[in-house]
Amino acid sequence: MTPAQAVERLLRQLAIERGLSKHTIAAYRRDLTGYLAVLDARGVTDASAISADDVAAFRTSLADRGLAPASVSRHLSAAKALHRWLVDERVAADDVAKDQRPPKQPSRLPKAISVSQMQRLLETVSGDDPASLRDRALLELLYATGARVSELIALDVDDVAESLVKVTGKGAKQRLVPVGSYARAALDAWLVRGRAALATKGRGGPALLLGARGGRLSRQAAWDIVQRVAEEADVPHVSPHTFRHSFATHLLEGGADVRVVQELLGHASVATTQIYTHVTADTLRDMYTTAHPRAR
Repeated sequence: MTPAQAVERLLRQLAIERGLSKHTIAAYRRDLTGYLAVLDARGVTDASAISADDVAAFRTSLADRGLAPASVSRHLSAAKALHRWLVDERVAADDVAKDQRPPKQPSRLPKAISVSQMQRLLETVSGDDPASLRDRALLELLYATGARVSELIALDVDDVAESLVKVTGKGAKQRLVPVGSYARAALDAWLVRGRAALATKGRGGPALLLGARGGRLSRQAAWDIVQRVAEEADVPHVSPHTFRHSFATHLLEGGADVRVVQELLGHASVATTQIYTHVTADTLRDMYTTAHPRAR
């Protein structure tokens, strides 16, 4: 079996058996294409003959390209997945990539905006036309659920029931997220007075949020809405992901348990969620330093 054949079989298994999205499969393919190029340059034509030195050469090539540590880690992760598959399928006797460790990445804390900034941003959209009703529903849902923008635009009307939204996250894992009265009111206004007007312009089907032509709202359109509203509200450096970061940060600042926030965000590991506790700790430290008479 050639390395290229092994890659194709791995990708097929990831798509069929593990149900990974087409975007995730495409990312694996891009990263493994670079690995195949290194193997080809080194004259490796048999997947069972790949050595630890070949894997090391791939890692060196990533460093030579000047990739960021996160990108190097992602490429290595794809290569390691391939070699685990080769062992599982008994194509190779040993996992020659098992000793490769991802580069240490700099700690980057999520950026959140303040509660007052979020309130100003959410109150910026005030029109009663279909587009304004949709935009307000989008923004309120982003903040109310902490969902990724890709998860939100994938929602169907049937995914909303009473005060709960059924969100489908990474790995097709579903979670129920409650929504508060503000988001519920914005959503009701959109469904009752706005959605039908846009749905008649195209084939929106079951999609909850629709674009100007009546189809499902695109990721780029959602980004554009957020950028435009943030500019109008004079709240800088805002993206859809800012709503997710702010959702988590504000919950923890309000006393929510980190494991509850983990469930709401759809994080597989609580360690991913705990980075937000660092943010709130920094906020508390700043407030202490400013307010306590003997802090400085």
